Amino acid sequence: MKKKKALSLINPQLLEGIAHRGLHNEQYTENGMNAFINAIKHNVAFEFDIHLTKDHQLVVCHDEDLFRTTGKKGIIEDLSLLEIKKNYRLLDGGEIPTLQEVIDLNKDQVPMVIELKVFKKNYKPLVKEFKKYLPQLNKRNTLIISFDPRSLWLLRRCGFVRSLLVSKSDEYTWIFRHTVESVDLDINLFSENRVKKYAKKHFTNVWTIEKIEQLQSVLEYVDTITYQYLEPQKVKELLNR
Repeated sequence: MKKKKALSLINPQLLEGIAHRGLHNEQYTENGMNAFINAIKHNVAFEFDIHLTKDHQLVVCHDEDLFRTTGKKGIIEDLSLLEIKKNYRLLDGGEIPTLQEVIDLNKDQVPMVIELKVFKKNYKPLVKEFKKYLPQLNKRNTLIISFDPRSLWLLRRCGFVRSLLVSKSDEYTWIFRHTVESVDLDINLFSENRVKKYAKKHFTNVWTIEKIEQLQSVLEYVDTITYQYLEPQKVKELLNR
């Protein structure tokens, strides 16, 4: 899909930067309710990741292992929602959120970017469960992203803008860029002229920006960025130029 068409389908606020895993910091753990509240408070679009539990519930966490953000080992896909809620707490003391809890918190106040985390090829049950939530989501205020193109293909008739995440380490997925509305690219890919050329004509996000110098290096090519550890207002100012 060409850039102009894709951009017409989304809330322009997404072009002012996207807070990676919420607006987290030393006080607020990533992908936690406090980080999402902080993003909403700053009127910033935010990104988060969802996994499918053993009992087919959707919970928010980046890694499949809960250890990094809770200090306690446990694979989400091997645990029930009750087990997760009962036995795990984020480092800031908050609960591990469900997708429903994040939807209820945000109430469509700011755009959301939802990453589908496929684990051991579970893309079909993951998407099947995720589809149940689509009626609650505003199409213009929601981007759906994934490294696994198969999960995005299952959503091709849902009317949402889908973005394929492409990393430098798994660059082969670049061949699927034309099967979705957008691409979400590892900043390390912008050393390649073919990527720069493509980005100028298609809706493109870049991840994960942590320094202003990184943002400035890709500013002429991309439409928005996913960032962390930066001041939201500074990001907005640079992108709005």
